[in-house]
Amino acid sequence: MPPFALPADYPRIKTVHSFHELVSTPLTGGVNALCWPRTLSGDFAEIVALLGSGDDIDTLDAATLNALPASPAGRAAIAHLIADLHLLRTHGLAPVLDCIHAYPRDESPAGIATDVYSFHADSAPVPADTFLCTYHGPSSEGVSNEHALRRIDDPATRARLLALYGGEDDAGFHAFLNEHCYDLHYATTPDAVPFAFGLGNLWRIAIAYPGSPVPPCIHRAPAQRPDEPRLLLIS
Repeated sequence: MPPFALPADYPRIKTVHSFHELVSTPLTGGVNALCWPRTLSGDFAEIVALLGSGDDIDTLDAATLNALPASPAGRAAIAHLIADLHLLRTHGLAPVLDCIHAYPRDESPAGIATDVYSFHADSAPVPADTFLCTYHGPSSEGVSNEHALRRIDDPATRARLLALYGGEDDAGFHAFLNEHCYDLHYATTPDAVPFAFGLGNLWRIAIAYPGSPVPPCIHRAPAQRPDEPRLLLIS
């Protein structure tokens, strides 16, 4: 796995050197993403091959992984997967490890995608962060907040959504936008340069919640082919 390199001139990401730093470093001063760069040993492609085609998204646990007839290199990869699940659980989180062949596509009647392939921010009603790591396949992608615009802030898009809502631009319309997650999705500017999160790196990214000291990290699931499943840990 190639080492992770920070995108040029992107001050919102900070690298850390341990899990302790990852969970204890505050997201302040405009920094909305922490990355623990790692080069992991083992054959993660073997794990994906042994899992087979499966469903669009197959959730994995330690028992499933340990039951695979893996080689020593595959066993090394399995050890990393189980260790990361344990790390996050001991921190009080509820991580999920998925083998992803494809996410469902979601297109609203207004023609605005609200699936994970669209640049978006995660959200919660209370302070929280998202942790994620891609072990195999194309990795998650991010984009600078300065090169993204909420879709609902585009006048033409807002007009289409207002027509779909069928009412006034009032509190009810705002609730409608929130209910359908339209307020969490972004379009990129023409000069935007998305960056890859890379393989093996464990990330902690800011999400949208009331009183957050930093803007949320805008990210998306990458485009992928059916023959390149992703191994993704997320919490």
